[in-house]
Amino acid sequence: MSGVFDRRQLRRAFGRAAPNYAAVAALQREVETRLLEQLDYLDDRQPARILDLGSGPGRAAGAMKKRWPKAEVLALDAALPMLREVPRHTRFWRPVKRVCADVTALPLADQCADVIFSSLCLQWVEDLPTVLAEFRRVLRPDGLLLFSTFGPGTLAELREAYEAVGEVPPLSPFAAIQQVGDALLAAGFKDPVIDRDNYTLTYPDLRSLMRELRAIGASDARHDRARGLGGRRRLQQVTAAYETQRRGEVLPSTWEVITAQAWGPAPGAPRRSGGADLASFPADRIPLRRR
Repeated sequence: MSGVFDRRQLRRAFGRAAPNYAAVAALQREVETRLLEQLDYLDDRQPARILDLGSGPGRAAGAMKKRWPKAEVLALDAALPMLREVPRHTRFWRPVKRVCADVTALPLADQCADVIFSSLCLQWVEDLPTVLAEFRRVLRPDGLLLFSTFGPGTLAELREAYEAVGEVPPLSPFAAIQQVGDALLAAGFKDPVIDRDNYTLTYPDLRSLMRELRAIGASDARHDRARGLGGRRRLQQVTAAYETQRRGEVLPSTWEVITAQAWGPAPGAPRRSGGADLASFPADRIPLRRR
């Protein structure tokens, strides 16, 4: 066991959610739509290869293929059932290529992509600087990086309800906006711009919120997570604590969304990993000492 997240559990949770994900993930659709609008920063550029990392069922990949039909668009996701849904959201005469892989280790060549797009995926990685260094590796100079991720204010009311009854919330830790900015700079990206928005969704009761979290695959994926909700008595206590935040007929649920935009550094700029520069040059440039 290593790291905060159980990658196998994440794949299982999103795999189970795949058939109905597009229908129930309303907030994810809204965030994705807004992120797609930021592709306008490319102006009249015509990207040759676009990566949709953590693509889910491929709605964004299909939208980008429609916008740039001559581009090669790759939908990459760690959950194979999600990738099986991609043809439903793309046009069969404009196919999107599918790659089953984890964003922490991309099976892609250096500087192979003009655009990296990733919507609400990176909250499921514990080492954001390393993952962004991997994004930097595959992004071409002056290529565009766009991503969104959940911030620590997400599900604040649910966290408070668990803490009010002396329980550890069964929720994953999310990076703060400062950490996202630091990770972008550490990876060596150029001209980063970061924004934050709070969305408030409402539910008739706690059970409805928990049902939606399961439906979109957003379960507690920590290695040290407690199995189950902890019994009926604890759930009743948490429900009562959450009810103190009721607004009329609904319960609020806050979702903090962090959005980032950055550009690939100029040719020849050193790659960075762990805050240190990595030299890169052709092997045939290394002098050999002959005896």
